[in-house]
Amino acid sequence: MSQHYFTENPDSEIKEKSFIENINGKELSFTSVSGVFSFENRIDKVSQNLIKNFSPGGSSILDVGCGYGAIGLFLKALFASQTVTMIDINNRALDYTRKNASANKLEVEVLHSNLYEALQDRYFDDIVSNPPFAAGKELNTRLINEAYGHLTANGSLWLVAFHNKGGSTLKDIMKSVFGNVADVDKSGGIRVYKAIKK
Repeated sequence: MSQHYFTENPDSEIKEKSFIENINGKELSFTSVSGVFSFENRIDKVSQNLIKNFSPGGSSILDVGCGYGAIGLFLKALFASQTVTMIDINNRALDYTRKNASANKLEVEVLHSNLYEALQDRYFDDIVSNPPFAAGKELNTRLINEAYGHLTANGSLWLVAFHNKGGSTLKDIMKSVFGNVADVDKSGGIRVYKAIKK
């Protein structure tokens, strides 16, 4: 049976790829793993665009669907004063996020959570995600809807996607939930969307 990277406990054979990435002047080392998005020897372009264009609005960041940790760990490295929490449903992803955090000497909170289930009564200044399109529209709609309830006043939701491969739908949902949405960056068909809780 084929499994998606949002499977809770992947049983596929573990294969690793190790690499070094430099973004905005920071260099980090990573190990990506099979059964976790994205199994490459580089950070995928979509996640890179989010990292390159993010600017914190407060002091706390939540990375939803963190995978092996690329986005959240880079944001912690680039904005050291931020408190970074990283969540995923995939336990293999969480194991590798912790390994990558340790390898780069970055202190972050890593939690097993099906979307926001483990975060009752917790609020963040920024929520970031490279959303799992393969999980379907219903899950991604929940990701946006429920983000609103976990943001502080004037907090922001940041999503990144190929605009013509589902991103335009995400943008419409963000607009309907938050009443606003902006394109922070457009490059190579990839958009970084930002909605503010006003």
